[in-house]
Amino acid sequence: MMDSGKEIENIKGLSEKEVSERLHQHGYNEIPSQKKRNVFLIFFNVVKEPMLLLLIGCGTIYFFLGEQKDALMLLSFVLVVVGITFYQERKTERTLEALRDLSSPRALVIRNSEQKRIAGREVVKDDIIVIKEGDRVPADAVVLSCSNLSVDESLLTGESVPVRKSDWDGKETSKHPGGEDLPFIYSGTLVVAGGGIAKVLSIGSHTEMGKIGKSLQSIREEDTLLKKETGRIVRNFSIAGAILCLLVILIYGFTRGNWLNGILSGLTLSMAMLPEEFPVVLIIFLTLGAWRISKSQVLTRRAAAIETLGAATVLCTDKTGTLTLNDMHLTTLCVKNAYYDVDTKKVNSLPEAVHDLVEYGILASQKDPFDPIEKEVKRLGEFYLSDSEHMHNNWKIIKEYPLSKVLLALSHVWESPDKQNYIIATKGSPEAIVDLCHFSQFQQNEMSVCIEEMANRGLRVLGVARASFKKTDLPDAQHDFHFEFAGLLGFIDPVRTTVPASVREAHEAGMRVIMITGDYSGTAIYIAKQIGIENPEQCITGPELEAMDHLQLRERIKTVNVFARVVPEQKLLIINALKANGAVVAMTGDGVNDAPALKSANIGIAMGERGTDVAREASALVLLNDDFSSIVHAVKLGRRIFDNLKKSIAYILAIHVPIAGMSLLPVLFQLPIALLPAHIAFLELIIDPACSIVFESCPDEQNIMKRPPRNLHESLLNKKTFIFSLLQGLSVLAVVFTVFWLALYLQKGELEARTLAFATLVFANVMLITTNLSWSKNLVGILKSKNQALLWVVCGALAALVLVLYVPILRNLFHFSVLSLEDLLIAFVSGIFSLAWFEGFKLAAKHFGLKM
Repeated sequence: MMDSGKEIENIKGLSEKEVSERLHQHGYNEIPSQKKRNVFLIFFNVVKEPMLLLLIGCGTIYFFLGEQKDALMLLSFVLVVVGITFYQERKTERTLEALRDLSSPRALVIRNSEQKRIAGREVVKDDIIVIKEGDRVPADAVVLSCSNLSVDESLLTGESVPVRKSDWDGKETSKHPGGEDLPFIYSGTLVVAGGGIAKVLSIGSHTEMGKIGKSLQSIREEDTLLKKETGRIVRNFSIAGAILCLLVILIYGFTRGNWLNGILSGLTLSMAMLPEEFPVVLIIFLTLGAWRISKSQVLTRRAAAIETLGAATVLCTDKTGTLTLNDMHLTTLCVKNAYYDVDTKKVNSLPEAVHDLVEYGILASQKDPFDPIEKEVKRLGEFYLSDSEHMHNNWKIIKEYPLSKVLLALSHVWESPDKQNYIIATKGSPEAIVDLCHFSQFQQNEMSVCIEEMANRGLRVLGVARASFKKTDLPDAQHDFHFEFAGLLGFIDPVRTTVPASVREAHEAGMRVIMITGDYSGTAIYIAKQIGIENPEQCITGPELEAMDHLQLRERIKTVNVFARVVPEQKLLIINALKANGAVVAMTGDGVNDAPALKSANIGIAMGERGTDVAREASALVLLNDDFSSIVHAVKLGRRIFDNLKKSIAYILAIHVPIAGMSLLPVLFQLPIALLPAHIAFLELIIDPACSIVFESCPDEQNIMKRPPRNLHESLLNKKTFIFSLLQGLSVLAVVFTVFWLALYLQKGELEARTLAFATLVFANVMLITTNLSWSKNLVGILKSKNQALLWVVCGALAALVLVLYVPILRNLFHFSVLSLEDLLIAFVSGIFSLAWFEGFKLAAKHFGLKM
């Protein structure tokens, strides 16, 4: 059996130089992914986009009409758009690659005699890995030593029953997966019980996983609600565009007798109607959103979580490590109903009465502990008892009895110095220690008083017991020893300093915060009061929860925000009750048994530092720093992403109304054509970066965390948004068409009328972008927010307008005329005027307290 402390102390592992050599020789521990798309495939996929096909179609018609310059200009637009798309794809892929690196399974290795947690892909051949319950095995390896190690190999064998593992005898050669008591473990399999130390034999494509070509990334994700909605919008617009295109071709052909120009006008209208920005915007917002959230120490594993974050109404969180620092300080000992303060910062010596308790607490821990509680017990012992007979650095561990679901206590069997007897030390939950010591009812009542007293101080309580056993065959179960109670250990885990403010912010944002912990109710209530959870005195314990039916729990959970002595399996009952009451639930979890609840929650959040791989795989988000404050900040970012996405969609709809209108109305009224394909391509070069980069980087609304969560099924383009966007678009169309018609009426000529209308549309577009960046701030407030992307896009649009108006070769290509300063002023004022009503409406809404 494994003596983990001794094993780890004696293992050096690879040096950094050896790791570097193996990386160079064998590469990274990853199965080769799909081949990267070559340039021709990317070009083909880009050119398949409807907007580019329409541009190519229009360019071809210009060739037939003998307008080679117009045709070449349109084709040059194709090259520009392709270039922009290449750039965006590279940027998106780089972001996704960075996120994939973050989400790579972690591995605990021993290198240079130190334990080190690294990305699974960085594991090399001959690495020494430490595995424990809940871990994914990072590579094929041979087990050097283990304790109660069982592995689920169903991914490779199809056999659902976990298999037991044994220590390697130094002779047995690697075999195929399957079968009991083999010393080999395989990449991708899951440790379901126990732990061990193993040496890596194969990595990457040389593992059993790599040989049979299985890929853990092959799961096809269902389209998110937003993707489905944008797909419907694009489909509806495309159908409407196709019908209007056919209508324009017929009207133009029959009224003017020029069918080729009619087709050109119809294709122009199709370009104007096609909102191809929707899917691009969605990808950019969700990808950059995931990147922004990762900067807040929250990794997004599923895009749907970004959509759901802003709708969360309940945050269910663990206590230890999330609300607290998971930095245990052993401050109180209890022996024979007497309490002793043992804070090393305050007390210089340890009373004799508690020496045995500390001694057996250390013996019940690993020699080289990884667990923070065991580290603290050892630290205290070394501080006070380093030169006493109570420290046993030369003792040898014979056997370990691990924690189980049935008995929450672990025992270490040590060989006594005279080698005649075994010394057994155990520690665990007080209930488990009571069970092992066979307490009478009177003793149990006495101990309950002590536990309650310590819990009310916010302490986490563990019991310690001791036993001796004659040197014969050891029993199979801990119950076969005759334990004597040693005392209680009380640990304080300080609350993170940022948590009270984050809980307050969550409450202001209309979200409940529920704490679920395995600690005693006294400890849970103490922490709940410290961090500001509502109704902290009301608490449901695990046993009470077990006695309730579903309807009772649904009723009680409406007001109770503290759950104590809860086992992981009961978290699922809590989540299901909340969801049945209509809540949108985000829940944190770190263990194997948390996986069902993480799956069931609307947003499952796994712990990055102390969580298991199986918990991370079941979750939608991974909390990289295990800090509750990061969850609240992620919710804030989720709300911002949805807000900005909604603004972007509203802008796209609004700007397509005047573009489509100016393509359709001149045909219907038998006026000269106002917009040519080149003009729409020009406008698209402004629209694309505006609706993606400008709106994505838009700052939070002032009230973003002062309003209740949105409805999970709220549409991006709801009735109010649709009406306001349509009114904005129609008002711009009315002004631009009026400018065009008046210019023709005043006999300024077709070129000047078109130029005036186009300049007005560009100015109106800039105004439309700016005013839609916030539906609560006025124009001055928006400009003060210092959106750098807005500055670049506006300056770029106006500079491009100046070029096409005043550079002769460009002016001729666009079929424009020179505009005087007076004409430019008319276009500018008209463009601003077209949306002045919306700014006035925002001021009125703010004055009368109306919700926009």
